[in-house]
Amino acid sequence: MNFDLTEERQMLQDTLRRFLRDRYDTATRNTILDSDSGMSADIWAQLAELGVIGALFTEEQGGFGGKGFDLAVVFEELGRAGVVEPVLDSAVLAGGLLADLGNEAQQAHVETLIGGGLHMAFAHGEPSSRYDLNRVQTTAKTDGDAIVLNGHKAVVANAEAADYLVVSARESGAVDDEAGISLFLVPSDAKGLTIQGYALLAGGRAAEVMLDNVQLTAADRLGEAGSAFAAIEARMAAASVAQCAETLGAMETATELTRDYLGTRKQFGRPIGTFQALAHRFSDLLIEMEQARSAVINAAGHLEEDRKLREINVSSTKNLMGRAGRLVAEESIQMHGGIAMTQEYELAHIAKRITMADHRFGDTDHHLERFIALVAA
Repeated sequence: MNFDLTEERQMLQDTLRRFLRDRYDTATRNTILDSDSGMSADIWAQLAELGVIGALFTEEQGGFGGKGFDLAVVFEELGRAGVVEPVLDSAVLAGGLLADLGNEAQQAHVETLIGGGLHMAFAHGEPSSRYDLNRVQTTAKTDGDAIVLNGHKAVVANAEAADYLVVSARESGAVDDEAGISLFLVPSDAKGLTIQGYALLAGGRAAEVMLDNVQLTAADRLGEAGSAFAAIEARMAAASVAQCAETLGAMETATELTRDYLGTRKQFGRPIGTFQALAHRFSDLLIEMEQARSAVINAAGHLEEDRKLREINVSSTKNLMGRAGRLVAEESIQMHGGIAMTQEYELAHIAKRITMADHRFGDTDHHLERFIALVAA
């Protein structure tokens, strides 16, 4: 099989890599991380101008990509540079659900999002839901012409900067039923909506979102009542592929930094990379990198397949990336020594990103169990 990128994807990769190499160094990122917003509005606008956000949507949705390999190309480069701007949360998750389910009036926001003039957040996870997408306790009850939302959403990335939140709520069924879950487009200034923000360890910001009698109408619902689970699962699959590609890019940077350090740092008059023990450990990293790349290609290529095949490949890839990422992060730090833990050195941020990526959208144990269940079903 030919895994070479198409001409358009190659151009996108080259353009994005050059831009991030010139504009997104360690000092720039540390300045962004220390800011109140945890992101750069200037970088966000330039990413939109380069067409990065548009590459995450199909032509029918106003973009020019939207396939698994488009996501993989973009997020591998974002991961390579350690970008903290909320492209995944604003575009792939919230924006993707809006594009997938929204009516004509709602989908008008997608064009603004692609142009960089809109931020969004997906408020789905709850304090007791862990990785179970079907466990939704937030309620949506009809009161006359109004729909009233009540509940608590946890660790909602980009919530503070969002102009709109896509919020999941249960209109019917038990707390862990797949049926009965709906999605609503909620403006960030809605009465009864409270957002309590905080910084994330791996960069960016998230928030606890409280919904206290937030009143909406049926026009604010995305898609049909109680039937949003399939769309949520599909978008989570796309987000998982994007994050695996992002982790792959971060692993590449960690490996490159380690290679340079082993060739520069000297002991007993020669580079430490010439010592057999370290050379063997570094060879193990390269083997893990090849496995990780193959897994990401496999997951991206199956993103448009039927539900079972898609989810099997997503879970197997998430499991492998968690294990390979942990090895790369730990070995890179150990072969560097103390310098790897300093904030001014690139590897410190990259290693945190790799480690924390395993805990989003399901960790290695969760996806191993899920893979076994899907194959056995």
